Formats: sequence, C-alpha cells, structure tokens
Amino acid sequence: MPATPGRALRPTTKVMPGQARVYNRSLVLQSLYSDGPQSRADLARVTSLTPVTIGALVSELISEGLAVELGPRAGARVGKPATMVGFDPSAAHIVSIDLSRDVMFRGAVLDLAGTVLVTAEAPRDGRLGEGAAQVALDLARELVEKAGRPVLGIGVGSPGVVDPEGTVLSAPNLGWSGMPLARLLNESLGRPVHVANDANAAALAEHSFGGATRSGVLVLTVGLGVGAGILLDGALVRGDRFAAGEIGHLIIEDPGPPCACGRSGCLESMLSVPRLRARLAELPEIERQQAISKAGTSLGIALAPVISTLDLGEVVLNGPPDLLGGAFLDAAATAVRRRVLPVVGHALELRLSTLHENAVLLGSAVLVLSGELGVS
Repeated sequence: MPATPGRALRPTTKVMPGQARVYNRSLVLQSLYSDGPQSRADLARVTSLTPVTIGALVSELISEGLAVELGPRAGARVGKPATMVGFDPSAAHIVSIDLSRDVMFRGAVLDLAGTVLVTAEAPRDGRLGEGAAQVALDLARELVEKAGRPVLGIGVGSPGVVDPEGTVLSAPNLGWSGMPLARLLNESLGRPVHVANDANAAALAEHSFGGATRSGVLVLTVGLGVGAGILLDGALVRGDRFAAGEIGHLIIEDPGPPCACGRSGCLESMLSVPRLRARLAELPEIERQQAISKAGTSLGIALAPVISTLDLGEVVLNGPPDLLGGAFLDAAATAVRRRVLPVVGHALELRLSTLHENAVLLGSAVLVLSGELGVS
C-alpha cells in the first residue's frame, strides 16, 4: 500500500544567504509532495515566493522530472484555467536498508512517495564487524541493480549510535565501533548515502508516513537491540553525543542478564527480540503471559522518566506485534501511568506502529528524501 506523505520536519539549522535558492526549491517540492497538485499561483501563495521565482523553480523541477504539468484545474469555468503542477513519485527510486533485525538484514526499493516496490533479505549468519558490513553492502548493491529508475540515494537504519556523517560509533550487537558505513557504501556504490540510528529512522517514518500527530513523539524500536527515536515539535532529538534515545542500555535489573555492551541487567538484555523469544521458549505456556507482562512493566519503568521530563503525548512501539501487543503493551502503559503525573498519563497515547515491518525502511527513505530533496 502506498504511504501517504505527512508533515515537513522542522529544520534544525538556520538558512544561510547562500542557501536561499536551495531552501526555496525545497519549499516548492515540500508543498507539492505533502499537499498534492497545485497551480503556480497556488505555490506562490503558500510559499510566499514571487511568481517569477516560482516559475523558474517549477521549470527546473519539470526539467529534472520531479514535477509534471497535469493540465487545467478541474471545474474551472471563468477565465483561462490554471495549469496544475504535481510531484512525480516515479522520477527516481530510493534504496532503503534495515539493519535492526535479529537474524537478517532487510532492504527495499521504494519510489519517492514511499511505495515499496521490491524487497530483499540477506541472512547475517551471526557475522559481526567487517563481515556484517559486507552483508549490508552486498544487499545494497543487489537493490541498486534492481531499481528501475535512477537511484536518488541509499538510506540505512542501523542499531547503535550514529554520527551525522553516517559513522556507526557504537553498535555492540553488530560488533561495530567507529564503522564508517556511509563512506563504505558511497565509495562502493557511487550513490549518496544517509545513515541514522534505526529507532530515529522509525521515528521519522511515523512522522512522515505513520500518522503521528502529537508535538512530542517517542518511537521505540525493539529488534536486535532496543532504542528510541524522539521528535519534539517536528525536530529529531539527537543529543550531545548523538545518543539521544539509547535507552536499551539503561540498567534496569542489577544484577541481571549479561548484555552485548559488556554490562549486565540492561533493558536490552531483557527486551531484545532474540533474548525475549529465547526466554519465552523455555517457559511453560501458563507462565509466558506473566513473563511478557513483566517485560512490558520493565519497559514502562524505563520510559516513565523520559515521558514525564519531555511531556510526550505519543509513544509508538515498533517491533513484532506478537511480542509487543496485548499483555506487553497493557503492562507498559500501566507502569507508565502509575509513575507520571495524571495530567501526563491520562493524555498519553501508547500504541503499536501501523507501519509494521516497514517502519525502518520507510524512515531510511525519509533520510534520503530530506537529505537530497529537502522533503519529508
């Protein structure tokens, strides 16, 4: 099913004088992308740009294939009807890679509207370090070859702490420390590459395609690891060391089960998909629901201070519905509401993602759309 583009992300940096043309171009593209076909006069009105500027920008976008003239406005009866201009989602393709899965990496080719056209998977087979990076590279290369249009860029959602240059500073579950993933893919495939933490990518997907409407949104991704992406007033929170939302390595139980980070009792050591499934498999059926509820309560305890501090209105869980729905979700919501002010807890929406397995893939596409076209 095609995704429906949502709101624009709020810029987090000032527009410098030399960037005005790029900024104006992104304004026009964003309006066409989010609001649908419009006339040049419509675009001038909503962007506050002059008709001359709009005319030049629209001509440029049409020549690049990103926009197309659609004919006169339907239903116009008086005077010369305006010619409508629309965004063309088939102008290019995006390759997206999701590295958050526990046993395999997953990728897709998408059009510019977020429609998944082709998918592929690559078993990781337990490989770490350079071996895991090679699996990601081979998957990206396969998808670039399957793209039927020029590839606008490659987006990657990776577990761990990722800096703005696309280097994975730390991802214990993949054996990465200082892995220059964006540079590796760019040098090998010759395409622009944008890499972000997988939970941040999922947060971008909920904002652009998933219907998140609150001013404060936290998207928790549970897969190979556990992490959160946070959006405040349409801006992604990255943190001083690019580790905002890395709640997976908060120590919840001391002493507790060993974690890939080298410590014990981390939230991730109890909630990551491989750990949770393995623990449930060892239990008789009558005890499984209790274990799932306990895991949900652990999550709620970890989330409550974050929700209260930031006054978040929406928490979205992204991961296997059979694990995160039902008793898990109910226990997490109960634990949160017991620990925050009633005014915060009563208004809080805690739900499963509607994007299901495509959340990180769609968010990785948003990285490319935002980085290359300035739209989201």
